[in-house]
Amino acid sequence: MNIEKDRLIDMYRTMVRIRQFEERVSKEFASGNIPGFVHLYIGEEASGTGACAALRPDDYITSTHRGHGHVIAKGGRMDRMMAELFGKKTGYCKGKGGSMHIADTDLGILGANGIVGAGIPLAGGAALSARMRGTDQVVICFLGDGASNRGTFHEGINLAAVWQLPVVYVLENNLYAEKTRISDTYKLTNLSDRAGAFGIPEVTVDGNDVIAVYEAVQVAVEKARAGEGPSLIECKTYRIHGHFEGDPQTYKPAEEVEEWKKKDPIDNFRKRLADMGVLTDEDTGAIDREVAGEIDDAVRFAVESPFPAPEEALEDVFA
Repeated sequence: MNIEKDRLIDMYRTMVRIRQFEERVSKEFASGNIPGFVHLYIGEEASGTGACAALRPDDYITSTHRGHGHVIAKGGRMDRMMAELFGKKTGYCKGKGGSMHIADTDLGILGANGIVGAGIPLAGGAALSARMRGTDQVVICFLGDGASNRGTFHEGINLAAVWQLPVVYVLENNLYAEKTRISDTYKLTNLSDRAGAFGIPEVTVDGNDVIAVYEAVQVAVEKARAGEGPSLIECKTYRIHGHFEGDPQTYKPAEEVEEWKKKDPIDNFRKRLADMGVLTDEDTGAIDREVAGEIDDAVRFAVESPFPAPEEALEDVFA
């Protein structure tokens, strides 16, 4: 599959935005500027970037508790994201949702979710909505390896398969469900093999190779858009940070972490783009600096924004 130069450059820029955003969030959290918990996406940038690059602006995504990367890849504004993390009124959810509940329905971002696997039935509902409205919109449902052991996984995907709904399930297998290694809870080598039980296509790709992810998801999106139903794509990747910031990661062998650091998706993509003649070291350095300025602007926006008034806690509440 030939990928145009501009798309390759956009994917590199997106991956850098995700990495620098998360690194700054880690710093601000450690400084006590961000309340609550944050679950960082560092090391997994290729998965969300490659998947969302295959979508149209009017398509949808559902996300997870580790959702910052998905939101950025789908076009979310980093200033409003940062403000949300800081608990500020100018955030995506007016400072009330925090890290795990960022949403922008205008961009097709149906929300990150603090409940493991909760995006699966939401994705099915969005896909059914597209079917009933007569559009050819597609939904990407991001989920983790842990979510694929929940009942919502089996129920949601089975129903989507039976109804031939336009959903692409992108399973980000980062080897650990919180602190539990997948080898302790699965007898499978490839988690995508579970798709066979639902009669839908499955693919396993290197989740640290943004081009491999893009190409696999592009095929699945085209099938879904053509009315051929859902697919399951497993992206094998790794989270370099802990389950949450502050997690000591004592359950991870040190040599394993170092091996995966050598597979850094951004470093490898940068070298690949240089070999392809798409970007020089000077070009990537300029992008890195440009993004650093965007991150500084986002933090400044968050710091300077007001907190919501106490009485606003009673607004936007639905039951």
